[in-house]
Amino acid sequence: MTRTDTPDTWDERATLTTMLDYVRATVHAKCAGVSEQDAARAPLPGSPLMTIKGLVSHVHWVEYSWIQVRFLGEPDRGPWTDEDPDREFRVALDEPLERLLADYEAQCARYRELVAATDLDALAKEPLRDGRHATLRWILHHLVEETARHNGHLDILREIVDGVTGD
Repeated sequence: MTRTDTPDTWDERATLTTMLDYVRATVHAKCAGVSEQDAARAPLPGSPLMTIKGLVSHVHWVEYSWIQVRFLGEPDRGPWTDEDPDREFRVALDEPLERLLADYEAQCARYRELVAATDLDALAKEPLRDGRHATLRWILHHLVEETARHNGHLDILREIVDGVTGD
């Protein structure tokens, strides 16, 4: 997977999808070489669910929620429940990190195809909390923001669990 934030062309779609792919690839880069044990560690006392595995699972399921549930209007088959709304963080601990990353990448590949074939002004089937329907453009911008924010969390966790830092 190539990790670049520079698009081949400067149009809006290429710029937006390149940035999204860049932050997606950064998830993989932040996880490269981490041990299974360290990927499952929750080193922040006030955040017992904050693990590398949990964050990989979370970004996977966030994209699922925005694309498949909200944009496409499909039934929500995410791991969360009313009793455990953060369950995607917990179930990740039972999976190898390699599988979590592979599942995330496979999903991203499907979404790349969907986005390439869909107008950026297409409206989501499910409304936002305020009743408006977001455009695909807004959803993609939101996913860049969300994934970039969690890459910062991954960066901090990685430094704490095994001292690895980097771009």
